Amino acid sequence: MNKKRWYGLMMASVMTAGMLAGCSGNNNNNAGSSADPTNAPAETAAANNTSSDSKYPDYSQGFKEKVSLDIPVYERAFEGWNVTDNYYTRWVQKEFGDKYNIEVNYIPITRSSEVQDYEQLLASHKAPDIIFHYDMPQALTYYGEDVMQPLDWDEIANYAPTYWGNMNETIKQYGIVDDQNIFFFAARPEADNFVNIIRKDWVEKVGMKLEDLTSLEKYNEMLAKWKEAGLGVAGGSLLQNNYNYSYAFRDWPVDQKYRALYSDLSVADLPSADTERYLRNLNYQYNNGLVDKEFYLRNDDNKVKAEFVAGKTGNYGFYLTNNTDVFAATLANNPDAEFAVMPPYAGVPEGRKPQGRAYWPFGFIMGINYESSAEERAAVWMYLEWLSQPENLFKFQNGIEGENYTLDAEGIAVKNPDYKGESVLAQNNNKDYWGLVTEIAQYPDAEKTLKANLRNWSPAGYEHLAEDLVKYYNETAEFRTPDALFTTVLETVNEYKADLNSLFQDLYVKIVLAPEAEFEATYEAAKKDYLEAGFQEILDEKQKQIDAGNFR
Repeated sequence: MNKKRWYGLMMASVMTAGMLAGCSGNNNNNAGSSADPTNAPAETAAANNTSSDSKYPDYSQGFKEKVSLDIPVYERAFEGWNVTDNYYTRWVQKEFGDKYNIEVNYIPITRSSEVQDYEQLLASHKAPDIIFHYDMPQALTYYGEDVMQPLDWDEIANYAPTYWGNMNETIKQYGIVDDQNIFFFAARPEADNFVNIIRKDWVEKVGMKLEDLTSLEKYNEMLAKWKEAGLGVAGGSLLQNNYNYSYAFRDWPVDQKYRALYSDLSVADLPSADTERYLRNLNYQYNNGLVDKEFYLRNDDNKVKAEFVAGKTGNYGFYLTNNTDVFAATLANNPDAEFAVMPPYAGVPEGRKPQGRAYWPFGFIMGINYESSAEERAAVWMYLEWLSQPENLFKFQNGIEGENYTLDAEGIAVKNPDYKGESVLAQNNNKDYWGLVTEIAQYPDAEKTLKANLRNWSPAGYEHLAEDLVKYYNETAEFRTPDALFTTVLETVNEYKADLNSLFQDLYVKIVLAPEAEFEATYEAAKKDYLEAGFQEILDEKQKQIDAGNFR
């Protein structure tokens, strides 16, 4: 078995002897034998109403034999929502699947443990036809495990001309790994609706204003006043999966090579000076009773949200949408609660800049499952083409006119926040379904898109939150930089990251919970353990690739 794939599946802890026997090594180089449409036999072409000399079978009238198309979707909607069977999944089946003799199945992926879910599905040979992730390090890990098949760009253009027209430049620029066409992408327009809200009433009760939160030091001063007044503490959660916690503690401007060495969403940079500054502050907050004492138990969004809704914590980060329930739920427990957007400067130490992670110009990074057949792969392209049609995308994003929304004079959908009927949208406006082609809903021009975004992000009565979100996003734009994108697989990252992620959680919590006087000794011991557990080998391999120029 290919060593890289063996590591990935072993770390999922779900291998059996039977699975091992069923795995084939070097999958990336064998896809053509069963999946390459250029090798399709004449009988297959004839069966699908094409001539044997046609490069790609014609499926415009549908597949002769039913094709099963498995599409991944995040399972993170509201109570009572069935992520695999709802108005929209049935609509897709009727309008797309039935037309082309495709059975469309949505495979739920847990957002907070998606890598584990994928590894388990891959090990049991039940993974969907699309393997996706938002971050390139993990996407490269999947590639390194040989679970993605090489792509034929002409095939994509043949079955999905609209999608290919929208994304071919991005695919050609970023989709090649080790001289193979591996990845395809969703578009990512320049916008973001992630927001950190704060209890404005708490800020004002201790004699401060939002404008006073100009630095981390001022923020800590406010937290101390919250504690003294008996209001509550800062929210917290266990660091896991995405390690972008230390950006505001970095030097500015960022050195490209330093960033490539340490900034990595898939592996925490525990030994860096940036992490030391971050942990020293968190240790101070913990020892002085300024942060949720059980932050390390909040290992999913619902647990973090519950503390805020209950009035125990005064801040909460989430994706702002017009159908969020967080405000109503909080008001039910705290009728006098007022909300505001946390100024981005509140988490920045004095003398530093409000740095953040810039997105690469793509949303989902996707590959085709190495076990998908030529027909299943063609069905993927046909689905992306159908989803790329403006009328289909608009319905997925907005629902039914007259029920979910009405159109204003400018042709912008105005959502009905009280609609609870059959075609109700999942939270985040169904994005977990249509996010395969774009990260954010768009209109023909930027001004109209901004207006639409503000409406999609603005819960009734809280329009100012979306406006402030956009204001701060624009104010801090110059300080957002993307992580380095390595153009080759980092073998040591694949080998050690699962163990390091587990070790990091133990070590960093130990550091934070240590008495302030023991911070240095605890941190130094943790660094030693972390480096010896494999992080030093990761740094060495990264440095070698950086010296060779194999990164963007």
